[in-house]
Amino acid sequence: MAAVAVTPASESTRTRHKRYRQIIDIITRHGLGFLIGAHEPRDMVPFHRSTSSPKDTRHISRPEHVRLAIEELGPTFIKLGQILSTRGDLLPAAYLDELAKLQDGVPPMPSDAVRQTVEEELGRPIEEAFATFEIAPLASASIGQAHVATLHDGTEVVVKLRRPGVVQQVEEDLRILMDLAAIAERRWVVARKYDLVSITQEFAQTLREELDYLHEGHNVERFAENFADDPSVHIPRVYWETTTARVLTLERIKGAKISDVDVIAAEGLDRRSVADHATRILLTMILEYGFFHADPHPGNVFVEPDGRIALIDFGMTGEINSATQDLLFRLLLSIARQDASRLADVVLDLGRTRVHVDRNGLRRDMQRMIDRYCDHSLGDVKLTVMLTELLTILRWHHLRLSPDLALLVKTLGMSEGLGVRLDPHFNLMDVYIPYTEDLMRRRFTPRQWAGQMMLAGIDAIEMALALPRQLRHVLGDIERGGFEINVQPQSFEPYLDRMEQLTNRLTLGILAAAFTVGLALLVAAYHPTNWDVMIELLFLLVLIFAGGFGTYILMLILRSQRKPPH
Repeated sequence: MAAVAVTPASESTRTRHKRYRQIIDIITRHGLGFLIGAHEPRDMVPFHRSTSSPKDTRHISRPEHVRLAIEELGPTFIKLGQILSTRGDLLPAAYLDELAKLQDGVPPMPSDAVRQTVEEELGRPIEEAFATFEIAPLASASIGQAHVATLHDGTEVVVKLRRPGVVQQVEEDLRILMDLAAIAERRWVVARKYDLVSITQEFAQTLREELDYLHEGHNVERFAENFADDPSVHIPRVYWETTTARVLTLERIKGAKISDVDVIAAEGLDRRSVADHATRILLTMILEYGFFHADPHPGNVFVEPDGRIALIDFGMTGEINSATQDLLFRLLLSIARQDASRLADVVLDLGRTRVHVDRNGLRRDMQRMIDRYCDHSLGDVKLTVMLTELLTILRWHHLRLSPDLALLVKTLGMSEGLGVRLDPHFNLMDVYIPYTEDLMRRRFTPRQWAGQMMLAGIDAIEMALALPRQLRHVLGDIERGGFEINVQPQSFEPYLDRMEQLTNRLTLGILAAAFTVGLALLVAAYHPTNWDVMIELLFLLVLIFAGGFGTYILMLILRSQRKPPH
C-alpha cells in the first residue's frame, strides 16, 4: 500500500486543530467554558462571582482559575493576560490582582540559537557586529531576552533578541482566539455587549507591536525627540546599524532602580523630590505630548546619581489625541466642581459601548461617587482609589475604554505606586493638580481662545453655506420616494428576544392542544374494527405527549420568573 504524503498545509491544519482542542480543554477544565459560549454563567455578568471547579479538592477562586488557565495556555496567553491586567474597565480588582501575578519567565535560548539569531539578522558574524557579547542573558522572557554587549567604540549596549518561531506561534494562537471570541459573541449575550471580538483585536494589535523591535526602536526615538530639551530625562540611544525586527540594540542604562530606596538615599537624593520629578515626566508625556510610556514598573525606571530619571523598555506605549486630552481636563474639572451631570457626559464621550446607556443611572452613580469624596479636597484623595471606583461604574454600565485610555489609567496607578514606595506620604494629586493648573494657564490663553473661536466661526460659516444644498438634497429624496430612515435599535434586542421566546412557547402549547383535540375527533368519527386496544394506546401516548409539552412550557415559565432582570 502506497504511503500517503503529508503536505505542509495539512500538517499545519492538524497542528492548529490539536492546539484548538488543547485550548478548549484547558479553559473548560478550569470551569471557564462560559468565556467561549459553552454555557452561560449563573450571574450573567462576566467575572462577577468566584467559584471553584467541582473537581478541585481545595477551594480555588474564579480569578485564580483564570490565572492558572492562562499560565497553562502558554506565552501568547500570558502576554495577553498581562495586557488584560491593565483593563480595570473590564475586570474587577480581584482579577486584575491575579493577572498581575502572571510571569512569562522561561528558560533562556540555547547559545547556538542566540548566535544564529544575531548573525542571521545582522548578516555578519557576531564578533564583527560587537566587540564583546555575553551569551548568558541579562533577562529572559517568553517573547525575547536581553544580552549585555559592547560596540567596537567601547559603548556598552543591551541587545534584545526575539525568540525564533515566536511570531508564528503567537499568530496561530491569535487566530484561534479570534475564532473563540466570535463563537462567544454568537452564543453569549454578555460577550456581544462587551464587543469581545473588538477587544480581542485590540489585544492582538498591542501584542503584534510588542513583537516588532523596529516599532519599539521608533518609540524610543520619539521619546528622545520629545525630551531633547530636558536634561533631567535620559532616554537611551538606538543603534540602528545593529537593529532589525528581531534584534534591538540600545544604550545600556546604569543607575538605581526607582524602587531601591536605600541606594537613592545613599546617593544624597531626596526621595520625595525624585517621586515628584518622575511623576511630572509622566504627566508631561500624557498631557503635553500625548505619547506615554505605558509600563513604568520599578524595573523600567532608573534614577542616575545626578538625579536624572532614565527609562527603558518602550515596547508598550499609549497615545492620546488633543481631543482626549481636553476630555481629561474636563474630567478633573467636573470632579473638582462636583458636577455629576457633566462628569457623566465626559465619561460617555470617553467610553465605548454596543448597548444603550442609561444616562440618568450613570449620573446617579457618578453623584454617589462624588458625594463620597465631597468632604475631602482633591489633594487628600488617592487617585488610584477614585479611578478604581470610576472603572467599576463603567463596568456596571457596559462602557469600556479605548486601549490607550485603559493603559493611561493603569500607568497613572503604577506611577502613584512608585511614588508611595519612595515616600509613604506621596499623593499623585499633589503633583497633578498644580501641574494641570499651570498647563491650563499656558494652554488656554486669550490668543489661543481667539484662534479656537476663529476655527469655530469658519466651521459655522461652512455649515451655514452647505445647509441649503443639503436641505435641497433631502427634499429631492422625499419627492422621489427615496428618503429612508435607518434605525438600529440595539436596546430593543432583549425585548425582541423575550417576545420570540413567548411566541415559541405559545406555538408549542397550541400545537399540543390541537394535536390532542384532533386525535380525539378522529377517534370519535372513525372506529376501525378490532382496533380498540390500539386506539386506546394511541390516545394514551398522545395524552402523555401533550402532558410533556405542557410540563415543559410550565417549567420554562417558572424558570423565567426566577431569572433576575437584565
